[in-house]
Amino acid sequence: MKGLFKSKPRTPADLVRQTRELLAYVEAPAREPKREEKLTELAKNIREMKTVLYGNSEAEPVPEACAQLTQEFFKDNTLRLLIVCLPKLNLEVRKDVTQVVANLQRQQVHSRLIASDYLEANRDLLDILIAGYENTDIALHYGSMLRDCIRHQSIARYVLESDNMKKFFGYIQLPNFEIASDAAATFKLLGDILLDRSNVAVMMRYVSSKENLRILMNLLRESSKSIQIEAFHVFKVFVANQNKPPEIVSILVANREKLLRFFSEFKTEKEDEQFDQDKAQVVKEIASLEPRDRP
Repeated sequence: MKGLFKSKPRTPADLVRQTRELLAYVEAPAREPKREEKLTELAKNIREMKTVLYGNSEAEPVPEACAQLTQEFFKDNTLRLLIVCLPKLNLEVRKDVTQVVANLQRQQVHSRLIASDYLEANRDLLDILIAGYENTDIALHYGSMLRDCIRHQSIARYVLESDNMKKFFGYIQLPNFEIASDAAATFKLLGDILLDRSNVAVMMRYVSSKENLRILMNLLRESSKSIQIEAFHVFKVFVANQNKPPEIVSILVANREKLLRFFSEFKTEKEDEQFDQDKAQVVKEIASLEPRDRP
């Protein structure tokens, strides 16, 4: 008789709802009798979500199923729960969560990227992801998620305009090479977004800060060539700005000799014509600067 009454297959929305319920067991005490069983079920659910979104060797993802899953995922606090619980999940589950979150950033529902809407309403999640660089166990997972999230312009602007941006200058100098490299990749992406023409207002505010300029000048002295190059790409905007505030001009003039000496020896490992042109322009601009009176 059992075989006559098959259980109704779970919809993508059911899958998300059940995952949300199971996440409650992550924080449960280890002595909780059902905890291990529920965590195994949670891992299975997250794998299943990954299959819905990415498909598998037998089937491509179904757009309607992806849309249902995405809508339910961002309707409630599933993303928040996954981010907060991630440090207590095992390595394989963390990898699956990272892939699920990456895919969901690109999923559209009724032609809208609802991940972006959710993140705009929950910006503190970006603060949590950025602070993850301070935890060696989850730094790479949080870093990967962070890069996927800041591909949304409004979310990138939030990070660029927040105090979090300054933290990256510490993270890219961490002694753990893998984590420092990951932070450098995020910093590079933020730098590319900052230099995008659509973010000119954010960029102008950024390059008007003497504190930001000082930080970048220190990064130019880093032993890592890749950090130096990334710092240069942002530093050149400070120099190219035709409306430099007097305090920016003062710092550049006060450090003119050191900067010109530094740039005379500053080279990329491979020949790069664009870099050489940019450097020549920076040198010319710094050499011709005149101190300005402060208003």
